[in-house]
Amino acid sequence: MAAIPSAAPGRWQRFRESDLVYHFKRDKVAMFSFALFLTFLLLALFAPWIAPTDPYDKMSIDIMDSEIPPVWMDDGDPRFLLGTDEQGRDILSTILYGSRLSLTIGFLAVGLQLFLGIIIGMTAGYFGGRIDSFLMRLADVQLSFSTLMVAIIISAVFKAAFGGEFFSRYAVIMLIVVIGVAEWPQYARTIRASVLAEKEKEYVEAARVIGFKSGRIMFRHILPNCLSPILVISTVQVANAIMSEAALSFLGLGLPVDQPSLGALINTGFEFIFSGRWWILLFPGLVLVALVLVINLLGDWLRDVFNPRIYKG
Repeated sequence: MAAIPSAAPGRWQRFRESDLVYHFKRDKVAMFSFALFLTFLLLALFAPWIAPTDPYDKMSIDIMDSEIPPVWMDDGDPRFLLGTDEQGRDILSTILYGSRLSLTIGFLAVGLQLFLGIIIGMTAGYFGGRIDSFLMRLADVQLSFSTLMVAIIISAVFKAAFGGEFFSRYAVIMLIVVIGVAEWPQYARTIRASVLAEKEKEYVEAARVIGFKSGRIMFRHILPNCLSPILVISTVQVANAIMSEAALSFLGLGLPVDQPSLGALINTGFEFIFSGRWWILLFPGLVLVALVLVINLLGDWLRDVFNPRIYKG
């Protein structure tokens, strides 16, 4: 009897048997970082159901509950595990909602960076010539300014041009645009370098001979082979975007007080650090540091895995 051919492995099976999963299971730091990041993500995602109170609901906030210390201290209240801020909001609830806002801004800003960087980087690398020179000089000009400086300038211009009320209403969108526009050169330069190496390979020449258009060759054939450096950069850029949002909020150019992000909470708590109300600053600061740290650790691990010359896992 003829042997029955075995079914081809599915995508999930191929993923489980991939080198990425193999190295991940052998790296305890990566596993711990991913577990902690997933915990942050789930807590932020389900904040409306997990948080004891809603910091956006003014009817649930009592000013008489302001500046209550954590529950394990004298004068602590069992209703507020980590204490309250100067407005009477529960610190734990504001951290959960603030993490949600910070992660939302981080992911969407990186998505905008990714979109701009892929379009500009692939166009520059594939067509070359004057287009490449113009786009890369544009990236060089933007890289000559620090990311925070560009974000501060754009935020200040928006706030001055449209007013503080308009900026507060659309603060989340503004921050996504500001941080996204400020960081696209990182993607563009990396993708351009990858495209320059890929476009001379045989499969690209074959696609040209067949008669495929440039857009299809770039995005259907070349782009999938440039995903490794994009994935590494995206991981690091999420942490950078969260830090940029926190810095802008700390400087008063980020989210308003009634929309608590981690940066806005730190900005509020900084005013009380010398008055003995340390919990208003400490707990949001620790969450921000831990969140950025685990994302950077995952980014470093991905960088090492995709570079076998330096990976020793």
